[in-house]
Amino acid sequence: DTSGIQGGQIQNRGLTDSDMGLLIDGAPAQNATHLAEDIDSENLDSVSILPGSTPVDVPATAAAGGVMNEVTHDPSHKFGGMTDFSYGTNNLSREFLRLESGDIGNTGVRSFLSFSNTHARTWVGAGINNRRHLDFGLRKDWENGSFARFFLSWNNEDSVVNNYPTASQFYNFKHTGQSYGHTAGFDAKNNDYWKNNLDIWNEIFLTAPIHAVINDKLSFDLKPYYNWGRGWDGGPNGTASAGEYTYRDGTAVVAGTPLTSYYNQTLSMNVGVTAQGNYDIDHHNHLTFGYWYQNSNSIAYFPVSVTKANGVNPYPDDLNYAVYSDGIRSNYGSNSGSETHALFIQNTAKYLNNKLQIDAGFKFVMSNIWTMAAATHSNAHGENITAPLPHLSVSYHFNSHHQIYINAEGDFRQPSASALSVGSSSGTMPKNQYSIKEELGYRYNDKYINLDLDLFNYNITNRLLSTYLGNGESGVVNAGNQTIRGVDIMLAAQPYHGISPYVSFEYLNARMDTNIAASDVYGNLTAFRTKGRQAPMAPHVMANLGVTYTYKGFFSNATLHYTGPQSVTLAGDQRIPGYITNSLTLGYHFKPIGFAKTPTIRLNFTNLTGSIVRSGAEGVGTNINAVKLMNGNLSATGTGAQFYLVPRFSMTGTISTSF
Repeated sequence: DTSGIQGGQIQNRGLTDSDMGLLIDGAPAQNATHLAEDIDSENLDSVSILPGSTPVDVPATAAAGGVMNEVTHDPSHKFGGMTDFSYGTNNLSREFLRLESGDIGNTGVRSFLSFSNTHARTWVGAGINNRRHLDFGLRKDWENGSFARFFLSWNNEDSVVNNYPTASQFYNFKHTGQSYGHTAGFDAKNNDYWKNNLDIWNEIFLTAPIHAVINDKLSFDLKPYYNWGRGWDGGPNGTASAGEYTYRDGTAVVAGTPLTSYYNQTLSMNVGVTAQGNYDIDHHNHLTFGYWYQNSNSIAYFPVSVTKANGVNPYPDDLNYAVYSDGIRSNYGSNSGSETHALFIQNTAKYLNNKLQIDAGFKFVMSNIWTMAAATHSNAHGENITAPLPHLSVSYHFNSHHQIYINAEGDFRQPSASALSVGSSSGTMPKNQYSIKEELGYRYNDKYINLDLDLFNYNITNRLLSTYLGNGESGVVNAGNQTIRGVDIMLAAQPYHGISPYVSFEYLNARMDTNIAASDVYGNLTAFRTKGRQAPMAPHVMANLGVTYTYKGFFSNATLHYTGPQSVTLAGDQRIPGYITNSLTLGYHFKPIGFAKTPTIRLNFTNLTGSIVRSGAEGVGTNINAVKLMNGNLSATGTGAQFYLVPRFSMTGTISTSF
């Protein structure tokens, strides 16, 4: 989605963003569908990714894929602001404005407030997406180094629920141009009108970290956070049969009337706090210790309503369109959540003139997960979990240019509340995933180049994997045990005559270590022959090439990315070929003009070749063909996977300035 409204998915070392700690100012942001719901890109001061060792004080357990932390904008000391305007392909228009208060008297307080509005057509099929976003930041500093920060965001979106194509739909689109997206007009027989496939969502994100310096050796950090969301997805649900439903007043719903079903999430809440002490034991040892608490809750209902006469889905709570069966509205739902307590301690030791650094830590997690029927609190399932998570990181600097490092840690991931609901509907819950990972690396840097060579090994038990179940439904299953091994090589050069190249390469060998249970066509329980096969969504090769060029006010950046072939089913009988993506940025910084301090014009291009390729699976399939199982019989034919596609060629122009 080139407009940035609907997000996507991260693949990292055979894992996804579900296996990553996604943080904003050190607070978990997994409650959002994607991070753009919680912050505008202009208000990001930095983004960092740690694929290896994870600090024990991070409020996350699912960090086998690493940690990505976004740091919000620090308010300026001077009064002013910045603004930008973008227009591009798919009728994209976006306006952004940020105002800075500057230092407020002698209080040590400064703040900013920003608002953005985005409008765009969907890039395939019909439909319009809209996003309105508000960010507010505040900072207070004290002379002894203590500070308090506050960040609050509000996000409101109304967008089209995406269709993710199957393999046959993809090939049909590629060869004939026939869209797999939603239709521009209402057809009561098909009922795939885009206005009957809407996603409405409101999101609030808040974090308020405090760093208190007690004395030269002791400091304290308190990091509370709160995340709240509410909204719904609507979509066609066939037509009513004769005598099947009535309206609220008892009037019968006429046979053949189009229906809309909903995923109506009335609450998505995540609240927590990390309390942490930091103490310098001596000039060699620094101790970190603390406690993390988090409470998550998700309440969702699945009502059915009559589609409006013009094809638009009504609000799910509009009872004028609600349908009833025997006087009761079909409105079953789920109430799921978790409560997490974690104690952590870590010591950082530096010796040999700080050339040797050893970080040894331990986190002990105690968690309770549960799910029940939302209305009656019946059919309840729950589980208490404990997980020891050791952490060890050792690095040695031979000199200012050469460094070696070793990382080893345990990571634990429990099913999310929504995944728990899917699992419990069949009377079972997915097992918790546990990972042990090790890294051995070497870094080199001088005034010309930066080099990083990283060998890694992951052993994963009860791998949690999002799967496509067919008929537009998905769930989370345990995909057995896996071993992931590989090497990362990254090389970047310092600017030379304005040119800065970057190249990276990864070889990945992700294998399934167990045979996964399956039933044959006769209903007998057996298994797929998956042991030793390439794990799904784990390409053997990934490579990147980037070049940045600057000359006076001119700047440009070009990137080329290659992802190798990958499996997209548990049985390994469906694959997607390797693909290449590319992007280009061209821009110019003008000299100040009046109040405009940094007038800039920028052009962004993506998919310059217009390739129509699949870039990943929205949910892997179990199998697509009838495959031979371990008992010698065939399985039933499966649905295969649904796919992400690389959007067509797009261009966006942006003008911006600070003032």
